Amino acid sequence: MSHILLVALGGGLGASARYLTNLAALRIAGPNFPWGTLAVNIIGSFVMGVLIASLARRTGTSMELRSFLATGFLGGFTTFSAFSLDFALMWERGNIWHGAFYLGASVLLSILALFAGLALIRAIP
Repeated sequence: MSHILLVALGGGLGASARYLTNLAALRIAGPNFPWGTLAVNIIGSFVMGVLIASLARRTGTSMELRSFLATGFLGGFTTFSAFSLDFALMWERGNIWHGAFYLGASVLLSILALFAGLALIRAIP
């Protein structure tokens, strides 16, 4: 039961961080492109790489910590469901090129960010 509570707490905090990131992106870049969603997917993927690589190096890391951070916080922070909706809306509105850019950038940069996070931690002796 404690794992569920930790995931719920982490998820709430992650979703709150996503909301604040989206608000900041909206204020900085305006409403014409989902920069906030793109940012949280890339940042979240990088942090997931750093976290998983760090936890793999440590012996005795608790499942509670992993549940709170990876499943909870980062699960609440990243937004591939929102990403899917953003893409579908662009497609349906005829913004095919924006949609294609968003799709490619989201997937490619998020995966590259995860590898960068893994490499960063693995490079530390």
